[in-house]
Amino acid sequence: MHIEVVGTGPAVVLIHGWALHGGVFAPLLERLSAQFELHVVDLPGHGHSHDDATPLRLPFVVSAIAAATPPAVWCGWSLGGLFALHAAATMPKVRGLAMIAATPRFVRGEDWPHAVEPAVFEQFGQDLAQDYRGTLERFLALDAMGSEHARQELRTLRATLVARGEPAPRALQEGLHLLENTDLRGALPGLPVPSLWLAGQRDRLVSARAMQAAAALAPGATAHVVAHGGHAPYLGHADEVAAHLQHFVAALG
Repeated sequence: MHIEVVGTGPAVVLIHGWALHGGVFAPLLERLSAQFELHVVDLPGHGHSHDDATPLRLPFVVSAIAAATPPAVWCGWSLGGLFALHAAATMPKVRGLAMIAATPRFVRGEDWPHAVEPAVFEQFGQDLAQDYRGTLERFLALDAMGSEHARQELRTLRATLVARGEPAPRALQEGLHLLENTDLRGALPGLPVPSLWLAGQRDRLVSARAMQAAAALAPGATAHVVAHGGHAPYLGHADEVAAHLQHFVAALG
């Protein structure tokens, strides 16, 4: 698995979302590399890890990342948040957890109303087999939708998607399966480390209410809403997101 190391200071692991790769965090690297040692992950089947055959499942990926990184704060965006949360709940090496537009459960249920319908990810899975590139384009549009900088963010996501080659279809299907079927809410009450939850006010995939509800279940959690931010708030509001991360890591000592 490809993990780029940038900067010096306390270690922070960055894990990207569905279909992208670690290059999407470029705005955060510009702002954080002077203070932190950033370990930027390309998940199996994505970016420079395109040929990595590790199954895109929580225990396998988390174990591989933990084996290759020092004790660190783990920060996950969107799908990446599931890996970061699982690591925080199971790995003593995790010093803190930062969730950006991520939630322990991405689909709606009777006791979890602030999420998307299960059919959304099921439809993406069906569409991938028929229109691979068109499906990726529609997902990127959802990432940017609602943000006050939607057009610029969509251009950035499109360029990032192809910068390291297209993701492997196998990894995309496994990622959709995780988004559709994972529920890590049970890990929150016993979470052994502090956590930071950063939501985009206009996010169409992970609502701020869902992130606030998740944070309320975890001891030592702090939640913030990025005004006018979409699903990728670190693109259009990089200064604000970076400042929250800096404060959170510094407070850990």
